Amino acid sequence: MDDLPKGFKAGAAAANFKKAGRDDLGLIVSDRPCVLAGMFTQNLFKAAPVLICQEILGTCGTVRAVLANSGQANACTGEEGLDNCRTTQKMVAEAADLTPQEILPLSTGVVGAHLKMDLWRDAVPALVQSLGSRDAEGFTRAFMTTDAFPKFAMREVKLSGGTVRLTVMAKGAGMICPNMATMLCVALTDADVERAPWQAMFDRAVDKTFNRVSVDGDTSTNDTILGLANGASGVAVRSEAYLALLEKALTAILGTVSHMLVMDGEGASKVIHIKVTGARDNRDAELVARSVGHSQLVKTAIYGGDANWGRIVTAVGYSGAQFDPSKVGLRLCGVERFRLGRPVNDDQEEKLAELLKAEDVDVEIDLGGGPGGYTFQASDLGHEYVTLNSDYRS
Repeated sequence: MDDLPKGFKAGAAAANFKKAGRDDLGLIVSDRPCVLAGMFTQNLFKAAPVLICQEILGTCGTVRAVLANSGQANACTGEEGLDNCRTTQKMVAEAADLTPQEILPLSTGVVGAHLKMDLWRDAVPALVQSLGSRDAEGFTRAFMTTDAFPKFAMREVKLSGGTVRLTVMAKGAGMICPNMATMLCVALTDADVERAPWQAMFDRAVDKTFNRVSVDGDTSTNDTILGLANGASGVAVRSEAYLALLEKALTAILGTVSHMLVMDGEGASKVIHIKVTGARDNRDAELVARSVGHSQLVKTAIYGGDANWGRIVTAVGYSGAQFDPSKVGLRLCGVERFRLGRPVNDDQEEKLAELLKAEDVDVEIDLGGGPGGYTFQASDLGHEYVTLNSDYRS
């Protein structure tokens, strides 16, 4: 379709895994072998599709397809789960003239739920037949769960040898605190790029984007980001200058889509943009940013429009970072509320109450002690999060 890179086709089918009539099985196939990059959850309980994707990444030079389902996570399902996952690869391979090892599986849903193999068998023929009938949005919708909207973006990079395209599709609204490396993401490009630099730029881009967002601080068993480059554009990306341009575009588009995850956080109404400066090093800055972004007291205050800067400072204090409290400063929505370890501008509460009605809230923390810095995005925490997750399996 028009928003997919050259050489890729997408399809989807309604297997009725959870809701009748809704696409819940998606397939992307490249007409030629793809160079693969991947990053996966650091949760020790890795879902069967994660284990198989890691195996493929470690043993195969190229792949051709991505197979994604919603409705069953196939996590914590033991050998049966692995066998079922491999069976789905075989079923699709036979129908689409592929080999099982060319197919990367992705699953999302309730942990512990096995794949519904009878429904898979019924749906695979229609899935393969549908190839070419879906665009990026159509594929994305096939593996949504509690997402309020499909998350995808496309970007083109003009090089002297021609234009290459990047398309990224992701799902996720809850259980979002990627550590890669339930969040799934597929990035496609028709650039001709070699595997080592593709994986290296992918690692760096993910670290700056998906690994700097959080909805609820939970790292899923299924978190996976895959990058497939099929070279169908005929544009070789080899020079340092070309690689830098491709990496810049990849980082930008992953940033766009990861921001969508936070915007669509379960029960969320705002995105908190946390910027930490003046830390001893980047690691200390990250500790502070994550501590603030994961604090339920901070998140609920932002949700309620309460300019309770004390909650932010408290989260900074227990972050584990080393700093001098008497040098710390804080700006909330651009308004300075804490300077050199003391409150300032107490008369700005009414102004802040208005500013906190915005969908994007800036939190700037200066530790006053070094060159380290870090940025992080987190959602606020509202009533609907409890409503959704208290009966998620029903």
